[in-house]
Amino acid sequence: MTAAKDSKPGSENPLQGVRVLAVDDEVDILETIEDVLEGAQVTRATSYEEGIAQLGSGKEFDLAILDIMGVDGLTLLADTVNRGIPTVMLTAHAMNKDTLKTAITKGALAYLPKEELARLDKFLIDFLAAHKRGESTWAILFDRLGAFFERSFGPQWRSDDPEFWKYYYYPFS
Repeated sequence: MTAAKDSKPGSENPLQGVRVLAVDDEVDILETIEDVLEGAQVTRATSYEEGIAQLGSGKEFDLAILDIMGVDGLTLLADTVNRGIPTVMLTAHAMNKDTLKTAITKGALAYLPKEELARLDKFLIDFLAAHKRGESTWAILFDRLGAFFERSFGPQWRSDDPEFWKYYYYPFS
């Protein structure tokens, strides 16, 4: 990540200068991402094709934020991961355990509900710091949003594959 080079010494905003590719078919979501990530350099795309074009444009990105449903985000995830771009999945309509598991196995750093957009900056600061240290971002996500996933998927949602979830969901109960 090159944010350190782009930010001013003593800057209190860890996202200052971070180059973000945000891909979502909802323009209001892209505007919210841009507002919440104040100081970051956000490049917007409203479709899979626009996202691919941005990736192939020669621009460098420190992070990608991808909607799952409207822009074929899981396919785009493969492209960002192959380019070494840490990627966070964002969804409202694909909030289910199978899509979460797919996002994990395809290399996403996190899977956030759009209901958490107001706190996106705080999540990203912690995810990027953990990623840079080589630590799991999933422990952070499940620590903060475990109750959300329990409510969304039901209390036994990890019982289908306990060995998989034990690795990503700490502590596994």
